[in-house]
Amino acid sequence: MSDRDEDALARFVEGFALELADAGMPRMAARVLVALLVTESGGATAGEIGELLRVSPAAVSGAVRYLGQLEMVVKEREPGERRDRYRLSDDMWYESIARKDRIYARWARLLGDGVKAAGSETTAGTRLEDTRRFFEFVTAQTPDIMRRWRAVRDSGH
Repeated sequence: MSDRDEDALARFVEGFALELADAGMPRMAARVLVALLVTESGGATAGEIGELLRVSPAAVSGAVRYLGQLEMVVKEREPGERRDRYRLSDDMWYESIARKDRIYARWARLLGDGVKAAGSETTAGTRLEDTRRFFEFVTAQTPDIMRRWRAVRDSGH
């Protein structure tokens, strides 16, 4: 017997998806991601996702394509099956952070150009340098944070 509360899960899916959308993720992609998070298997067909979200499988299609580009969702097909299944990537949050880290490293390099262009002694140059240093700091700290996360995850605590 399961204590799974489908109504509460539906509210959770919509609530967390709204948070992800507020953070910049397209709304349907956020809904699909959270829908997959709450499946027992971590995977579903477009039809199953659509049923859970009360949308058409076509609406799910663009969302899973977007999530696939972010390497958060993987498309699979069992031999002999006609329908694709979508499942969460094993390290989706890790990959998401790693991708952001690469972006932040690029931003730090570009901000260095901005500092040179604005002049390091100007107010704008100082602001740009502070921003550059922030992204450089985040980039330098991320590998250690991810190592620590894997240790915590692997220990079960």
